[in-house]
Amino acid sequence: MSRIARVPLQIPKEVKVAVEGSVIKVEGPKGKLELNIPLGIKLEQKDNAITFKRLNDTKQSRANHGTMRALIANMVEGVTKGHKKELEIQGVGFRVQPKGKDLVFNLGLSHQVDFKVPAGVKISAPSQTSVVVEGPDKSFVGYVAAQIRGLKRPEPYKGKGIRYSGETVRRKQGKSVAK
Repeated sequence: MSRIARVPLQIPKEVKVAVEGSVIKVEGPKGKLELNIPLGIKLEQKDNAITFKRLNDTKQSRANHGTMRALIANMVEGVTKGHKKELEIQGVGFRVQPKGKDLVFNLGLSHQVDFKVPAGVKISAPSQTSVVVEGPDKSFVGYVAAQIRGLKRPEPYKGKGIRYSGETVRRKQGKSVAK
């Protein structure tokens, strides 16, 4: 049995959780999220805690047991505190500027790159070389941060590009001069 799923999930007072059939809906001060519950997993809500039960012992049910608990815990954390990814831009002349709700990147290309901010996340640029992506849905925040990083991935020779905050880029030596 999953050790993660054995622990009941405590629900804060400001969060409302509703289980309707095979869908769980979580609502809090930062937003609303919902998730489909796969077959073989049953949720029981008592007071301010949710317990997770496995209906059968198939391999897929065992895998979904702990995963569902982790996903719902991320949903509860997202609607209370929110999730955040920070990116930093490195390179001479590389920068980002907010333009209305969108962002404009100068990444050493022949043109500026416009990035449309999708609904469900809030993106800010505290400085010209940093971007912060925030939102209640952890997977969507990570997806949008990966899209921004994909505009100009960090290259291994000089390290220029967009990287996650704290990410280390493996550097290569480059050409050596033959004598």
